[in-house]
Amino acid sequence: MKTTTKTPIHAVWSWVRRQPPKVKAFLAVVTGMATLVLLRFIVVDHDNLFVAAEAVHSIGICVLIYKLMKEKTCAGLSLKSQELTAIFLAVRLYCSFVMEYDIHTILDLATLGTTLWVIFMIRFKLRASYMEDKDNFALYYVLVPCVVLAVLIHPSTSHNILNRISWALCVYLEAVSVLPQLRVMQNTKIVEPFTAHYVFALGVARFLSCAHWVLQVVDTRGRLLVALGYGLWPSMVLISEIVQTFILADFCYYYVKSVFGGQLVLRLPSGVV
Repeated sequence: MKTTTKTPIHAVWSWVRRQPPKVKAFLAVVTGMATLVLLRFIVVDHDNLFVAAEAVHSIGICVLIYKLMKEKTCAGLSLKSQELTAIFLAVRLYCSFVMEYDIHTILDLATLGTTLWVIFMIRFKLRASYMEDKDNFALYYVLVPCVVLAVLIHPSTSHNILNRISWALCVYLEAVSVLPQLRVMQNTKIVEPFTAHYVFALGVARFLSCAHWVLQVVDTRGRLLVALGYGLWPSMVLISEIVQTFILADFCYYYVKSVFGGQLVLRLPSGVV
């Protein structure tokens, strides 16, 4: 009789799967904190985490491009999420040009270009395969609150008021831009591989971006928050980073679970996203 030997990773993963939801949530928080501590010591310049986040986002977009070119279908993709992504990237690109031109500007420009190409493919070339009935998230649910928040809570720097509001708007929009994509996956319950890879890449990018801000605050002993201005704005920046990380945390768990289980197609339980 042939016996199957489990690797330590599979043994740990099997143990985690058997735990109740509250224990899993606790383990996720502990793992996230441990990863932050590890990143603090192995990454010398924490600005590189933000560059890495944008690079991972670009890789996710490249996965989408490969899917659209190879499979000639946009089934399972949210056009509204891509449009929100294009909006916040365009606004951030504007802010980058007028406020601080650097390497992030080049990365944002490349990501915006590829995102616009994905939008073009979904809207015109592959329109027949677009699941419009599943992509039913009302954009005004996020656009209106983000605009209102940006007008009320924005940086208190010396820049022009329009630039400061624009900066706040792109931060808030980025935090919620993935919600329409999660709604599509919630409606279909089945996520094909390329879409799952793309959303997982977004989750990794969001975590790296969040880690960048948290570690920068720790390294400067809070001086970064003072540099961002006074009032609620510094707190809102951190809250936005944390929110967009936790929005994708649940999906990333099921993605990793699917990978370890050897499943090519990701099946989501009810109420996951």
